[in-house]
Amino acid sequence: MNEVKEALRNIEQHYKLFLQQQFTFIGALQHTRENAHDMIRPVASISQVQSYMDHYCNNSTDRRILNMFLNICNDLSRLCHKLETVHPGNNITNGILERCKMLLSHSNDLSTIRAKYPHDVVNHLSCDEAKNHYGGVVSLIPIILDCMKEWVSHTEKLPRNMLYNVSGTSAISEKRAPQDAPARAAISQKPPSVHPEAQTSISNKDCVQVQGSKHVRKKHQNDTENHNGKLKSPWKPPGRHA
Repeated sequence: MNEVKEALRNIEQHYKLFLQQQFTFIGALQHTRENAHDMIRPVASISQVQSYMDHYCNNSTDRRILNMFLNICNDLSRLCHKLETVHPGNNITNGILERCKMLLSHSNDLSTIRAKYPHDVVNHLSCDEAKNHYGGVVSLIPIILDCMKEWVSHTEKLPRNMLYNVSGTSAISEKRAPQDAPARAAISQKPPSVHPEAQTSISNKDCVQVQGSKHVRKKHQNDTENHNGKLKSPWKPPGRHA
């Protein structure tokens, strides 16, 4: 989120410089429209401004200010796509992003949009310019900036576990990862290997123990049988010796 805010501040700074040259921007549009013999229709899309700069711009001042406008629009478009990777979205934030993407589409018709108070870009135009030619194109950037600020405001009110970084992983998961690492390492460790000779000696030892146990059991069984035999033998009275 801090990266998003920093990018938004940088764009705002560039826009402030552009805003100070609004009359230069309108003059550049006027010159290129004249060169294109396109004085009737309004400047209604980003692609139209791009076409004027590429094909009908005859001086460096006009080219510089038109290029400045297009660069700010491109920066806003990239930031708009970055916002989608920072937050999974809800109805409000998704709606804001969809509007931004629609407005920043190069073919979108901007002729009917107007930036409202506290923005005064439209007020700096004449009535004819505002109504019929440039009211939409000068309103585009301030409207997008307002939408992105609104997106940030809504997003900051959401739980932290709904925020994602640019790579798309959960911030909380990243925080827990270092803590879980020792446990994962302990689980993943293999048991120490036993040398084949040691395994053989262990097997022999077990065999000796088993054989010894069998010998003990057999001896115990014989003793028991002898004892039982003595008990079962009939008693004979002492007789005379022949």
